[in-house]
Amino acid sequence: MTRLFASVLFLLSASEAHASPNLLGSWLTQGHDGVIVISSCGDGVCARIAGVFLDRPNDPMPVDYRGVSQCELPLITDAAQIRPNLWKGHITDPRNGSVYGVELHLDPHGDLALHGFLGIPLLGRTQTWTRYTGKVPSDCRIQPANTVTSHTQSLPNRPRPGP
Repeated sequence: MTRLFASVLFLLSASEAHASPNLLGSWLTQGHDGVIVISSCGDGVCARIAGVFLDRPNDPMPVDYRGVSQCELPLITDAAQIRPNLWKGHITDPRNGSVYGVELHLDPHGDLALHGFLGIPLLGRTQTWTRYTGKVPSDCRIQPANTVTSHTQSLPNRPRPGP
């Protein structure tokens, strides 16, 4: 009887893990200025900058706060799944090196909700990223195009960031 109970618990936990939404893959940031790739690392997930949208072909690759190219720059290195459809870890802001808490989950539309916070999740802000289906060159430089490829929309001339 104990073996049966243990087997049932194992099968339930295994099916729960398979039922969890998959956030692995390429994501277009909310501001449509970059593509982030989320991949498995250890028991959790990691994220890195895979592509940056440049206004002109000869624009330099953006650099982080240390002057290092943002191409392939790690953003998340330790997000662990804490329950189905919820991962929690830390994210680094490449502009200044600040590290924040981060929670990730897929919303009902299949978009990625990334909630960055300082200290406790209540003190934070959420961005919505969409799946990216376009190609990213190995040098991370995504040239100007008429459209941005995401699973939910086609954007003519990506919006420019505010001042």
